[in-house]
Amino acid sequence: MNLAHWLARTAQVSGDAPALFRGERQEADYAGFYRAASGVAAALAERGVEPGDRVALFMKNVPDYLVALYGIWICGAAAVPINAKLHAKEAAFIVEASGAKLAFVTAGMGEALSDVVDMACVNTGGDAFAAMAATDPMEIEARKDDDLAWLFYTSGTTGQPKGVVITHGMLMSMSLAYLADVDEVAAEDAAFYMAPMSHGAGLYALIHVLKGARHICPASGGFDADELLEAARTQGPLSMFMAPTMVRRITDAARAAGDKAEGIKTIVYGGGPMYVADIIDAVDWFGPKFVQIYGQGECPMAITALSREEVADRETPGWEARLASVGRAQSVVEVAIGDEAGNLLAPGAVGEIMVRGRPVMPGYWQNPDATAKTIRDGWLMTGDMGFLDEDGFLTLRDRSKDVIISGGTNIYPREVEEALLTLDGVREVSVIGRPSAEWGEDVVAFVVADGVDEAALDAHCLAQIARFKRPKAYFFTDDLPKNNYGKILKTELRTRLKEI
Repeated sequence: MNLAHWLARTAQVSGDAPALFRGERQEADYAGFYRAASGVAAALAERGVEPGDRVALFMKNVPDYLVALYGIWICGAAAVPINAKLHAKEAAFIVEASGAKLAFVTAGMGEALSDVVDMACVNTGGDAFAAMAATDPMEIEARKDDDLAWLFYTSGTTGQPKGVVITHGMLMSMSLAYLADVDEVAAEDAAFYMAPMSHGAGLYALIHVLKGARHICPASGGFDADELLEAARTQGPLSMFMAPTMVRRITDAARAAGDKAEGIKTIVYGGGPMYVADIIDAVDWFGPKFVQIYGQGECPMAITALSREEVADRETPGWEARLASVGRAQSVVEVAIGDEAGNLLAPGAVGEIMVRGRPVMPGYWQNPDATAKTIRDGWLMTGDMGFLDEDGFLTLRDRSKDVIISGGTNIYPREVEEALLTLDGVREVSVIGRPSAEWGEDVVAFVVADGVDEAALDAHCLAQIARFKRPKAYFFTDDLPKNNYGKILKTELRTRLKEI
């Protein structure tokens, strides 16, 4: 089944329901949304785009992102989302690797892309896109569940990005699991897009389309805490996806403004480690509005979930340990822990997180070697380390490559980071290993802090965790390097370490 049928259904049932917004301005109802997307599809077909072809989306967060996306699907093609914050050369790599026939862009981005790759670009804010949307519409091309829908390129923190094959069936499973495990969606709700629509935030559009909810792209096109607080007052109830750093920032901004943001319905957080102290602070201020998910491009948004009740729970024995977890397996997957050979481990044992189920990718785009290393006996080997407790809660340790082995003992950087972040004045921490002739590796920490010195950090760490886990050195910095999705780049920190 083609995902575009969900839009067609909503347009048929609730055609006059408000659909697409830029800030407070409505740009389309559902009938207009579907009509424009069908016109774009027909225009793509006229340009030679056939079912199975790839079309890139190198766009900022604007309502026409969804018009272009559904136009691609209606004509049977697959979308190649590219983060708008990438350099044109990085985007060109994705365009060429995917074999995209055309790219939809927002103003100013097409020129930079065309300078580095021979690619036809259509500015969604221009006359050419308007003419495409006005083309006589076409019927939805039939697609199978295992047909490519979304070719997602990994962030490339450890090398060249790989294209993850994400199918129509995978995205349907992910979307229905949202209703089962994450949150309910009603027609009066609004999906609010501050995180890049090329990533998980954009994938959550699908279930909001099915339910006939509104889609709001902030006028700024990105994350602005004051803009969100204003939208919560005037356009709620709002649901959105946030990276953990965004949760910290919106909490600080709301506290400073004395604003409880009653118009926010749900904040789904994920995409990186959420430190326990930060989510406690956020729930204390906003109330039970937070749901945590854990996923990967290879199993998008659909590995585990920690419900709003569990995130807000302060009564159940062991609640702090559960809050440090990423929840239980979502309804559409199995989650297990394996050793290096993929043998299943008992509860409590740390090993590699393994996932199987309908949302798991069939493989990487034109990369059978990488696929064979990652998919074993039907299991997705995530590369993340963690453990399951007796109740099925999954706690992440670190990426397998980030585990520090000192004196033959595994040390998990996140545990050290969690301890340091409970010290007042510490804003961000990233812990990595430094080569050591004596121990193999030493633990070292890069710290963003106010009014905190090395002695205070060391004393606090020694009061929280075992002595052998404490950092042997602390390096103070104004900020930590991050990729375009807000993930800390430990590879860059290792490079810095070599220069110290």
